[in-house]
Amino acid sequence: MLSLALAVVTAILLAATTLGRIPIHRWWARACEFPRLQIAGMALLLLLASFFAEPGWRLTLILINAFILVTQLVRILPYTPFMPVQVKKTDPDGDDSRCVTLLVSNVLTPNRESHKLIEQIDAHQPDIVLTLESDDWWQQQLDPVLDEKWPYSVKIPLDNLYGMHLYSRLPLEDTEVKWLIQDDIPSIHSWLRLPSGDRVRLYALHPRPPAPSESETSLWRDGELLLVGQQIHEHQDPTLAAGDLNDVAWSRSTRMFCRVSHMMDPRRGRGMFSTFHAQYPFLRWPLDHIFVSEHFTLTRMQRLKEIGSDHFPILATLCFQPSRSDEQEAPEAKDDDREDADDTIKEAKEQGQQ
Repeated sequence: MLSLALAVVTAILLAATTLGRIPIHRWWARACEFPRLQIAGMALLLLLASFFAEPGWRLTLILINAFILVTQLVRILPYTPFMPVQVKKTDPDGDDSRCVTLLVSNVLTPNRESHKLIEQIDAHQPDIVLTLESDDWWQQQLDPVLDEKWPYSVKIPLDNLYGMHLYSRLPLEDTEVKWLIQDDIPSIHSWLRLPSGDRVRLYALHPRPPAPSESETSLWRDGELLLVGQQIHEHQDPTLAAGDLNDVAWSRSTRMFCRVSHMMDPRRGRGMFSTFHAQYPFLRWPLDHIFVSEHFTLTRMQRLKEIGSDHFPILATLCFQPSRSDEQEAPEAKDDDREDADDTIKEAKEQGQQ
């Protein structure tokens, strides 16, 4: 009976592991990329339990669970302190006028505990505050508190879960709100003027997730990410990209975004900084992201306390140190990445207009 139970659960984990590797856009396949840590933990337990299975089942169960465990660890280990960091640590004697602190928070539209987010902003005093899922109610709570000290802003209050508000102490220049793939999903594209006078590009994103209640496919999310990735690569300017990407750091689409854009992930070599789901500790994934070009180093990064949302806020201080670009190895696009990106973007635009 134990052997049969182990075999059934092992088969489920093997199916999820296999689906996560298939390059299709259906939501049920892409969902299998999310719980890699949870699948790895279950595979480890099953691997140990398999030693107590009946002899006829034992070796097969051990080998399959070992395969599942290794396959999952290959993806998640880069986001642990056991691996080298991708974004180098900022020099302690660096120029503070070239540094910027970002706070990114999916507030959850029906959440009414705005005071918790405001307390976090007051405590950490970030230069940039980016909220996702913020509607008119959230704007009414944040404007009286932030407008004076964060006078540069972009406000897109929507009641469709894709509202977005950007508050900045630093000047925003040549700012545009774009609707890249679908006409109800905004993104913010701007230049940010640092106190040093340097200008860096800033992208704020919140693409639609692949989920039964949202979209049967990841195509629109992937298309938006890759379109922005192409733009970043074409400009080759110092760049920050942040937001709730509705995708995990280790997914096929996020890794392709990094390769296509030549952007780096400050979490690599430091930790997962899982921001969702705030209420379920055993079901958490890194959905909220801050990516940087090779011109930046990292001073600090942390997940903040809960604010009543299903996401934790995330905070990072990054410093513009282009002289250290040669020390950092940004991802490079593979031979077929750009062709795949073009195809995904084209298909996403076609379906987004239907």
